[in-house]
Amino acid sequence: MEIHATLPPKGRDLRLDLFRGLANWAIFLDHIPNNVVNWATTRNYGFSDAADLFVFISGYTASFVYAKMMLERGFVVGATRLIKRVWQLYVAHVILFVIYIAAIGYVAQRFNDADIISEFNVAGLIADPIQTLTQGLLLKFKPVNLDVLPLYIVLMALFPPVLWLMLRKPDLTMLASLALYFAARHYGWNLNAFPEGQWYFNPFTWQLLFVFGAWFALGGATSSRWLITSPYVLYFGIAYLLFALVMTMAGRFPAFGEMFPSWLYDAFNPNDKTFLAPYRVLHFVLIAFLVVRFLPKDWPGLEWKVFRPMIKCGQQSLAVFCVGIFLSFVAHFLLTMSSGSLTAQVLVSVVGIAILCGVAYYISWSKQQDKPRPKAAPKPAVPIVTPAPADADGAVPTPHTPSGVPVIVASQTSDSADTGKA
Repeated sequence: MEIHATLPPKGRDLRLDLFRGLANWAIFLDHIPNNVVNWATTRNYGFSDAADLFVFISGYTASFVYAKMMLERGFVVGATRLIKRVWQLYVAHVILFVIYIAAIGYVAQRFNDADIISEFNVAGLIADPIQTLTQGLLLKFKPVNLDVLPLYIVLMALFPPVLWLMLRKPDLTMLASLALYFAARHYGWNLNAFPEGQWYFNPFTWQLLFVFGAWFALGGATSSRWLITSPYVLYFGIAYLLFALVMTMAGRFPAFGEMFPSWLYDAFNPNDKTFLAPYRVLHFVLIAFLVVRFLPKDWPGLEWKVFRPMIKCGQQSLAVFCVGIFLSFVAHFLLTMSSGSLTAQVLVSVVGIAILCGVAYYISWSKQQDKPRPKAAPKPAVPIVTPAPADADGAVPTPHTPSGVPVIVASQTSDSADTGKA
């Protein structure tokens, strides 16, 4: 089949790094319960949140990073590079999984707090550690807050054939993803979790945002430009975002929610995150359209110093994400053991984000050190001229280069003279 996808232009898109860094910061803050600072994140003002943004950007970046490789070097090479990335993600998940449960177990034992074992869903490790660890390696057992990375691993592992088809039939692939989404919602398809229940992020539905990100990168944004720039979409988008804000606030404040009829309130509360409700997808798509419309790739503000820490965290997304998950547990524990005052909430949030930025800058600096330094340009050779012997009158003829240009020979002082001046 012929290639019908449009590869993104060359050059790094700092918008992706900026929003991926924003998503990592928001995920860290959102995972700290009873923290006033997480009111600054988008989950409090609409249907979609940082998880939607993370999955969409993951699909977007995966497509343009590996699409060119698959086109130039074939499906097998592109697929193996994708699987290599899946392995890196899996190793990162295992390391985070072990450190996370070890930290929870240490805190529970050190401070004699058995409730924290159940709060973070690691009680199974006490009853049956071997089976629980095995299920954790199979991505079926997940402590609280460790749900996003397994979803990312599964979506990336299944992405090679999707990318192959996306490059040839992008619109058909997008429609197939949409059909799978509605079928999973209708029939209740999901993966089983351990010891009971199902995945918090249903891969059969959340794949829609991942594939949408790939489609958007490979020509979808270009082909739907007429829709993105339509004034009707702009007006509808603003109205819908305001509606989402009202419904989300209704769920946050019960007294405010009682002002709405139950059929309207119950349609959006609680927010269906596991099966990725259609109103949630629409909310995110409209945000993506508005960002593309009003934030061009060459926006000068992307070079502002105030955005550099967030962009750097987006460029080192995997490490920052893993550290952020661990720090969210540490912050939660510190707030639980302390007064949990407003000052403490702000302090642990600011310090945590500062640590994430430090991790990102260090990894970026470390990668620069691993790159070979550019070789210095060789100095031009200086011709060596042997002075001719003096003639009968004691005069030394002026030496010449082979091209006939006279050469000035500097006189040398004796060692004794230099020693005397020293």
